Amino acid sequence: MNFQPWAPYLGIAEIILAIALIVLVLMQTKGSDLGGFFGGSGDAGGSFRTRRGVEQTLHRVTIYTSIVFFVITLLSFLAWGQAG
Repeated sequence: MNFQPWAPYLGIAEIILAIALIVLVLMQTKGSDLGGFFGGSGDAGGSFRTRRGVEQTLHRVTIYTSIVFFVITLLSFLAWGQAG
């Protein structure tokens, strides 16, 4: 299948998805202190907590966006590889 005509559009879609993925990751709350950055949390137990409501939806949208980004990246590599 010839993806060469789609190459510019796939590049634009990849940039848009990359920006959306960055925003989605930054919107997720992990912790306000430096311990949250290294995998710890504010509580002493260090247990995982379940996501609920908007946080769960945001998590799933981030996963789906990353999958679409991965597929678009593969298609973009195929399209630009056919251009040369």
